[in-house]
Amino acid sequence: MSKKKVVVSLGHQALGYTTLEQWDAVKITAKALADLVEADYQLTITHSNGPQVSMIHKAMTELRRVYIDYTPAPMCVCSAMSQGYVGYDIQNALRTELLARNIFKTVSTILTQVTVDPYDEAFYEPTKVIGRYMSKEDAEVEIKKGNYVIEEPGRGFRRVVAAPKPIDIVEINAIRTLADAGQVVIACGGGGIPVIEQNHVLKGASAVIEKDSIAGKLAGELKVDELIILTSVPYVYQNFGQENQTPITHMNTAEAKEYIAKGEFQEGTMLPKIEAAISYLEANPQGNVLITSLSNAADAIKGKSGTVITA
Repeated sequence: MSKKKVVVSLGHQALGYTTLEQWDAVKITAKALADLVEADYQLTITHSNGPQVSMIHKAMTELRRVYIDYTPAPMCVCSAMSQGYVGYDIQNALRTELLARNIFKTVSTILTQVTVDPYDEAFYEPTKVIGRYMSKEDAEVEIKKGNYVIEEPGRGFRRVVAAPKPIDIVEINAIRTLADAGQVVIACGGGGIPVIEQNHVLKGASAVIEKDSIAGKLAGELKVDELIILTSVPYVYQNFGQENQTPITHMNTAEAKEYIAKGEFQEGTMLPKIEAAISYLEANPQGNVLITSLSNAADAIKGKSGTVITA
């Protein structure tokens, strides 16, 4: 029997929000991932990096303020740094957990670049808030450099960057080769490092890519059997947060689009996950999507929890 090939997308809950939280969180996450491996799933893993890339951006900016000879790290470099250290923690925790279960399987992290369109509308209306709170004077310096900032009343100013749609996963062949060889692969972390291709040269973009968007694209490119999105809730809900909220155990893409049209899913939380599910299923109609919480993953793959989406 061939293994079931899946892309697993990990949210903030799986990683924590600080370096110390991450060390503890990935141990719990590794147990859930190892459960999937024991259930004969072939895993390709992607993950969020919002708190991590923001922390790195703050640190590099403050370093520049203290040591004037240092240059601030561009967003693409911050993304690469976050991919490296988050991948390092996940792969070591998962390797340890697998060995404890007498499972001998290589876990590899691939530093992944993702091309974006320089004319994507997101560059004209940045929405992703990153970094530290700034004074008005510091904000004016950022504006003079061509960066966008917003003011949060009573707290200060913060930088905002674009979140363009992914076009191509540059290292997709390497990811596919390792996955086909039976390895656990960690790739496209934090949405991937956003790059713009100019005359065959890849140049980093001042942007971030939605983790859910790249999860859907990665699953479609690899033609996996299932996309598993692990988030903070056990189900997708109708009327979420209200007294009459109801778990949705199953829906197809047409129903999902109807829910979106009615404004059922919140931007920045569940909506990107549903859009990623639709993207994947349109590329691979034979697959299915499972959305559930990290703690419910073991039950969800047995059909006891979670929301299943099909074409």
